[in-house]
Amino acid sequence: MLGPGLREIAGRHPSVGEVRGRGVFWAVELVRDRETREMLVPYATDGGAAARPVDEVVAACMEGGMYPVWNYNRVHVVPPCSITEDEARQGLAILDEALGHADKYAV
Repeated sequence: MLGPGLREIAGRHPSVGEVRGRGVFWAVELVRDRETREMLVPYATDGGAAARPVDEVVAACMEGGMYPVWNYNRVHVVPPCSITEDEARQGLAILDEALGHADKYAV
């Protein structure tokens, strides 16, 4: 359920370059430009203004009750193996809304 749901979400957000994963371990790669695959946040940034786009996504997820793992331009979706379908749908909805923040920085 997570893979199809994340791929559907990716289709709605220009900031999503790729969704990859298996089982309950997924990564959503955030890009500034889908065509060039330029990372939304530069690799090895030390935070600050350069990290703001992903920081906004993570903050919106947390405000919605979802606590993602993130690393530079990736948001990892790693729920517990015991997650229910309803809980997964709720988490996907939170992420879908939060990705609107990244879309503001995408081409």
